[in-house]
Amino acid sequence: MGKHSRPGPSNQPSRAVPRMDGDNPFAAYDKRRRPPMDIYRRHRPVHGGAGHLRPDVPRVLEEWSGFAYEPVGTAPSLAAAQGWVNEFQIGDGPAA
Repeated sequence: MGKHSRPGPSNQPSRAVPRMDGDNPFAAYDKRRRPPMDIYRRHRPVHGGAGHLRPDVPRVLEEWSGFAYEPVGTAPSLAAAQGWVNEFQIGDGPAA
């Protein structure tokens, strides 16, 4: 085997990259619109910094719009923000 060959049988496609639908002409576009690491909702401390050290600091709630994260509200604490993120289940897809 060569120096840069991937592990596994050579007659099978790599499993590291998700497949694109060959019948869909917009498959590459749809792939680019996916949020980073498939995280559709996230929260951040209002004033920045390490939020895990200050769980009582208010949070900005952000949701993926298909192009960027956009603010959609605020939460009074880390627990409330985590509850908002977790109510959006994996596989639901983007809200818009």
